[in-house]
Amino acid sequence: MTASNQKEINKRIIEGLEKAYQKLIEFKKQKQTELVVLQDNKIVRIKPE
Repeated sequence: MTASNQKEINKRIIEGLEKAYQKLIEFKKQKQTELVVLQDNKIVRIKPE
């Protein structure tokens, strides 16, 4: 695997994760449910706006 090939794979993985995150936010807004995340080693619940 070449370095440029690895960079392209990493780029596509990041793009896929960003797309999944956006879909998750849309879903949580639609269902009016909280998003649960870990922030500063604490579990935080965020209400959709």
